[in-house]
Amino acid sequence: MTYEAIALLMFVSLMVLLMTGQRVFAAIGFVAAGMALLLYGTGGVEMPFNQAFKLFRWTAIVTLPLFIYMGYIMAQSGIAEDLYRMFHVWFGRMRGGLAIGTILLMVIISAMNGLSVAGMAIGASIALPEMLRRGYDKVLVTGVIQGGSTLGILVPPSVVMVLYGSIAGQPVDQLWLAGIVPGLFMAALFILYVFVRARLNPELAPVASDEDLAMPLIEKLKLLRAGIIPILIFLSMTGLFVAGYTNLHESAAVGATAATLAALIKGRLTLAVLHETARKTLAISCLFMWVILAALAFSSVFDGLGAVRAIEALFITNWDLSPWEVIILMQVSFIVLGMFFDDTAMLVIVAPLYVPLVKMLDLGFENPRDQMIWFGVLYTMTCQIAYITPPFGYNLFLMRGLAPREVTIIDIYRSIWPFVIMMMMTIALVMAYPEVAMIVPHAMR
Repeated sequence: MTYEAIALLMFVSLMVLLMTGQRVFAAIGFVAAGMALLLYGTGGVEMPFNQAFKLFRWTAIVTLPLFIYMGYIMAQSGIAEDLYRMFHVWFGRMRGGLAIGTILLMVIISAMNGLSVAGMAIGASIALPEMLRRGYDKVLVTGVIQGGSTLGILVPPSVVMVLYGSIAGQPVDQLWLAGIVPGLFMAALFILYVFVRARLNPELAPVASDEDLAMPLIEKLKLLRAGIIPILIFLSMTGLFVAGYTNLHESAAVGATAATLAALIKGRLTLAVLHETARKTLAISCLFMWVILAALAFSSVFDGLGAVRAIEALFITNWDLSPWEVIILMQVSFIVLGMFFDDTAMLVIVAPLYVPLVKMLDLGFENPRDQMIWFGVLYTMTCQIAYITPPFGYNLFLMRGLAPREVTIIDIYRSIWPFVIMMMMTIALVMAYPEVAMIVPHAMR
């Protein structure tokens, strides 16, 4: 059997195992370990084993549980719920104001958590019932929550970018900085879309009633305190990091500590909150660690077969594609894969093939590292689409499980297409003008 056939067999085996519903890390690790043994005999055992030590040397991994903990304790202690009440009161008079406030809530939650799941859970459990009760169109609000929740993997601190940085060997802090402008631009597009839709069709997003907003001005001003705590947490974490007083790991610790103190000050740091936060943090952190370890093992075997050189020959030599045509083809393949796999599975599938190839392409970047950071932003934005793209987008099924019975799966599928289009517009902008992503990293160097 040729090396190309073996590489294809590995790829097909992985796809089949993932489609059977096996856990991502188990499917990837099984294919990697099995092929290592078949190809190299008992000595192949050392390949997956060595990757464990490679993983242990990546200090950026330490930030994962800290950021995950920070997001969950904010959610479990009810601080996120206070935020939504603030947005409801202050944006209720605006046409579509609750939906716009929900998007802003998602941006803040993203800046504290880095996971799409947290934003989705908070939006679906807090914002969705409130907007439906106030007469908002169910398709509109479902799309707002799903689209807004995906900002968690682009706006720093993005856990997906930590995964990409670990596997591609790129600095996580530069990846985070590169995601700021595209993330805020995408959020602005979402807000503009909701505002225009609500103005054109007022029935989709009615204003809040006088009864809902009947409270003294002093009470409204007190509600603004709900936004102070998340802002202080974010500034304490990122401000110290940007100013050079803390490194990446210390900033993560500052954020986790600040979130814990915030829950304590508000009198909500109970044993039940700590237990649930610790349980969820441990579960998610262990899952990501296993996925990264399996991905490294898979890529070491895959690359050893010369698969990267084969792909390079196919794209550049046989098909005679230009560097930008290769990038576009990669993006198309991401979107197709995203219809069936989540971001971690996509990263494991494409990283061994695409990351080395992107390093070889001449895309006009003066600094080769800038090219890889820019590509990481493109990959992360495509993962956002993967989360909400039928038929198997992860957030689609999560939304179905959290939404009330009146919101059908058809409603959920219909709701996401305007947001997918806006995400694609942002991807096209970053591809056409890479400086959109690189302006902040360049300014901070």
